[in-house]
Amino acid sequence: MDAKMVNPFLQATLEILKEVAELDHQVGKFFRKKEEVATGDITGIVGITGSGKGTVAVTFEKNVILYIVSQLFDEQYQEIDDMVIDAVGELTNMITGRVVDKLAANGFTLDLSVPVIVHGEKHTVAHHT
Repeated sequence: MDAKMVNPFLQATLEILKEVAELDHQVGKFFRKKEEVATGDITGIVGITGSGKGTVAVTFEKNVILYIVSQLFDEQYQEIDDMVIDAVGELTNMITGRVVDKLAANGFTLDLSVPVIVHGEKHTVAHHT
């Protein structure tokens, strides 16, 4: 994997999560996911066109997204409901928008689709490359 392509995604995700939910995480070992089953409970998916073409998925485990949304709205969320689903869409927009800005600095011109949200235990995410 090319660090010039991967690092903007990692940086944008960490920046956005720190800004919106005061989460200060460290990046662990990352890997290229080979199967379509998601590693979390809810995923925001955005299509990318332009200098590159494909999809980006931002996946959260239930307890993590409930914590983030609770921080965002200063209210306790216990289940994935419409508000949480909308928040995942907005977080996905924020992260991918920040990535587009970072990649633009390296000469990439990218356009994003509206996010699609899928959720549920063992939901699948098919990427287009």
